[in-house]
Amino acid sequence: MEEQFKPIMAITMGDPAGIGPETTIGTMLNDEIHACCKPFVIGSIAILEKAAKVLNQDVKFNKISDPAEAKFEKGVIDVIETGDYDTDSIEWGKVQKLAGQMAVDFIMKSIELGMAGKVDAVSTTPINKQAIKLVGVKEPGHTEIYQHATNSPYALTMFSCHKLRVFFVSRHMSLIDAVHYATKDVVLSYIENIDKELRGVGIENPLIAVAGINPHNGDNGLFGREEIDEIEPAVKAAQAEGINAVGPIPADSIFNIGKSGKFDAILSEYHDQGHIACKTLDFEKSVTITWGLPFIRGSVDHGTAFDIAGKGIANDVSLIESTKVCAEYAVRKHNMNAK
Repeated sequence: MEEQFKPIMAITMGDPAGIGPETTIGTMLNDEIHACCKPFVIGSIAILEKAAKVLNQDVKFNKISDPAEAKFEKGVIDVIETGDYDTDSIEWGKVQKLAGQMAVDFIMKSIELGMAGKVDAVSTTPINKQAIKLVGVKEPGHTEIYQHATNSPYALTMFSCHKLRVFFVSRHMSLIDAVHYATKDVVLSYIENIDKELRGVGIENPLIAVAGINPHNGDNGLFGREEIDEIEPAVKAAQAEGINAVGPIPADSIFNIGKSGKFDAILSEYHDQGHIACKTLDFEKSVTITWGLPFIRGSVDHGTAFDIAGKGIANDVSLIESTKVCAEYAVRKHNMNAK
C-alpha cells in the first residue's frame, strides 16, 4: 500500500519573549502532529530549552541546517537556528528589540525554505508588533510580510473554525472605512480569488456565500444601500463568470447557516463580522490560513500573551490546530498537483 503523503512543516517559534516557545514545545510533543506531518522548528534551541524547563518536559534537540537533515521523531525536536544571538538577555514578557529581530529572522528563514520548495507548509506562532517595529519592519503583521517577501499578488486571510471557512473583504481598518472599501469591484475580486484558491485544493465549484453589511441586508434601502449598490452586483457579476456565489445573506444568519457546512466559504465584509462569529463558536480552534502564497501558511489567532509567558501555563491547542489545518491543505494541494 502506498504510504500516505506527510507534508514537511516548519513551525516558527515567534517572539522568544512570548508564549510561542512553550506552545511550540507542546505542539512538537503532540502525537496528532507527528501523525499528520513532518514537523521541525525554526527558532532558538537555548530559548526552547528554557521553555521546556518551565513546562517540566525532558526534550532532546537536534540542530539542523536543512529540513533534509531532520529526524522527524517525537521527543527529538529538530531545530534550524538563524543566528548566534545573546539569548541570555531575553526576558519573558517584555518588548525587546532582539526578540523582534529573532522573530523576523525566523519568518524570513521560513520564506526562504518555502520559496525553495523545501517545506510544504509553515505554521507560525505569535510575533509582537511593537518588537518588530523596533527593527524597522513596516508591515503590520505576518500576512503582509509573507505576501511582500514572496512577491505574491495577494494574500487572502481565511479563518478555519470547524466547518466554517471565513474570508474577509477588509481586516485592519476602521468600520466606516471598511464600509466604503467594500465596493463592487473589491468584493468581486475577493470572490474570484476565493474560487481560484479553493479549486486549487480540490474543492470543485465551491459554493461561496457573501455576507451583507447592514441590518437585514439594508431592508431594501431603509437601513443602507450597500447591498443594493455594491454587494449584490458583485455577486451577480461573479455568477456571470460561472462562479457558484450566493448573496448577500444577512450577517446575523449567514454564519449560523454556514456552521453546518452548507457553504464551502463565507465572505464576510469586515474584520469583526467574521472574527466574532468564529471566535464565539470556538476561540482556540479559530486559526488562520493565508492563501495566495507559493506554500501553505497558517497561524494561531492569539497574541504573544506576555502576561503569562514563561509561567508554564500557556495553552498549545491553537498552535496544534493551526498545524493540523496547514497539514490538511498541504496534503490537498499535493494531491491536486499529483493529478
